[in-house]
Amino acid sequence: MNRSIVLASLAAMPFTAVKAQQAQAATEHADTVKTVEGQDIGDIVITKKKNGITRVGGAVNGQLINQSELFKAACCNLGESFVTNPSVDVNYSDPATGSKQIKLLGLSGKYVQMLTENLPDFRGASMPYSLEYVPGRWMNSIQVSKGNSSVRNGYEAMTGQINIEYLKPEAEEGMSVDLYTEDNWSTELNAEGNVHLNKRLSTQLFGHFNHDNCDDSDGDGFQQMPTMHQYNFMNRWAYLGDKYIFHGGLSFINEKRESGQMAEHVMASSEPLFRVGFNTHRYSGYMKHALVLNREHNTSLALMAQTTLHDMDSHFGNKKYDVDEKNAYAQLMFETDFTKMHNLSLGASLNHDYLDQWVRYTHDTEQPLTKIVEKETTPGAYAQYTFNYNGIITAMAGVRVDHSSVYGTFVTPRVHIKWQPNNIIGLRLSAGEGYRTVHALAENNNLLAIGRQLVIGDNLKQERAWNYGISASLNIPLFGKTLGMNAEYYYTHFLSQVDIDYDTDQSKLIIDNIHGRSYSHTLQVDATYELFKGMSLTAAYRRNIVKGVYGGVFTDRALQGKWKGLVSASYKTPLEKWQFDATLQLNGGGRLPNPYKLEDGTESWSRTFKSFEQLTAQVTRWFRHFSVYVGCNNITGFTQKTPVYDAHHPWSQSFDPTMVWAPTEGRRFYAGLRINLWGRLQ
Repeated sequence: MNRSIVLASLAAMPFTAVKAQQAQAATEHADTVKTVEGQDIGDIVITKKKNGITRVGGAVNGQLINQSELFKAACCNLGESFVTNPSVDVNYSDPATGSKQIKLLGLSGKYVQMLTENLPDFRGASMPYSLEYVPGRWMNSIQVSKGNSSVRNGYEAMTGQINIEYLKPEAEEGMSVDLYTEDNWSTELNAEGNVHLNKRLSTQLFGHFNHDNCDDSDGDGFQQMPTMHQYNFMNRWAYLGDKYIFHGGLSFINEKRESGQMAEHVMASSEPLFRVGFNTHRYSGYMKHALVLNREHNTSLALMAQTTLHDMDSHFGNKKYDVDEKNAYAQLMFETDFTKMHNLSLGASLNHDYLDQWVRYTHDTEQPLTKIVEKETTPGAYAQYTFNYNGIITAMAGVRVDHSSVYGTFVTPRVHIKWQPNNIIGLRLSAGEGYRTVHALAENNNLLAIGRQLVIGDNLKQERAWNYGISASLNIPLFGKTLGMNAEYYYTHFLSQVDIDYDTDQSKLIIDNIHGRSYSHTLQVDATYELFKGMSLTAAYRRNIVKGVYGGVFTDRALQGKWKGLVSASYKTPLEKWQFDATLQLNGGGRLPNPYKLEDGTESWSRTFKSFEQLTAQVTRWFRHFSVYVGCNNITGFTQKTPVYDAHHPWSQSFDPTMVWAPTEGRRFYAGLRINLWGRLQ
């Protein structure tokens, strides 16, 4: 707790000092208030209730998740921000490393392009752990786009894009602190605040600390989840001129994870304890420059750039993986409206990846570390045209050409069409291609925790897939309210794919090119309705068919649920002082990889996993400058019976802590406090 107090004090110091300097100026203008749009309107405050999830306009099928939706659950980080979202799934963490990924359209997160404020981010070695690198309290909104999306952000999106928008330095001044704790004494502290140094220049500071506790609740001698400590800081600046706009910032993450066997639960043995550990340092900086050339035609020229250093040292028993990853990205963009109906966007980009890796694949400490270097430089250019006929027909067509220093030149075409004749019905169609460079070891380093030998193919191809989608939305007037319905179907067809094969050889885990067909079908239907004032209900059902060739057999992809159902309810009292939220998820079963024989002759696991439910609930009490919330995750307490296979023999080939398809932790109660120390109302 002393660390939390120190961090809160450090985060508050610069803002307290500046606030004191501005106190007299604030008093002189006490009769002026600001709306959320930032307009001075005297002594009148205009407020507008916003839906937690709204569909974005334009040709691309997307959703905007704002803070009101994020506040419906604990939302400690990005990975916990999709509890109430029917479209996005998050893999359950494996007990050894805590790694988890987003799933969209039935496919893993590596096919979803992750962006932070429209800059590609969290690639390579950071991918398995990045969902915990973005604190929930820092986010202003999340934009989820399905399908290939725009060519402006690159060629990597295959099933969609997730763009994170942080709180802005130029937004209304204020400072907030968020405290969070669970019943196992896991704790978290967030502090953020911004000041306007003058009418054009503003700055913002973020601070985050969390400590996650975990024990051996199922008595197998192995931690259910890693113990984790993370420090996360970010400083952002904004300058808003009449014709020139600047955004920039620096961030730093220091994280340690530890898991494995627990001495107090392991019987006397000649073998040493099996422990897993990570030590990660991540540094990042970005800048954005925009020059407004013609406001009447929205003509602008912009330059964006970001560089990231990601250094991680890890061990899995005596296996070892250290990586020093460097990424640099820059993009130059030009955009203009010829008329209200015609928009043109042109741009060029440059991406450079460098991974310096040292690995030992076995527990034999006499074996020296192997050095693996991966580097790729990819310049590219794009053109995108958008046609908008009075909002009734919107068509967006784009193409980009990129040249990889590893794979050569490739072309990425994409098209999106929206037809909305009225406010009741809307129809979208999309088709496009995506490419992705595989960093097999960096993206799957958590697999080193498995007892099997990890084998990576010698000639991994660049992944390539076509995605086709159709969606229809309806807004139906019903009993004085609006019933919002949506139905969508997406088909992702791989021309080249690299995947994990558990089935070919029971002594090996193979990452290699899939030889044969590979695809994903996803059908989803969802509806939202306000039953009465303050009470909204969302229901959704999704069916996934994901297949490929594994072990020489064309079959379902392992560890992929075949369906999902969701019901989410939210109620705010008339004066909006109390808020009640609950979400029920029904998760369908699926296939597990072929089991292997243990020493006693039994199979390591069953060939399928069953369907299961998860229930979360939260109650929030809102006050003028703070709010208090309590809740419970996994209320039903359902957990996977054996999250770590052969846990008593972690040094053996049959040991596997990654075969996770359900929660590994049971019921968790939590409580939190959000405080606005000055400025902003809740």
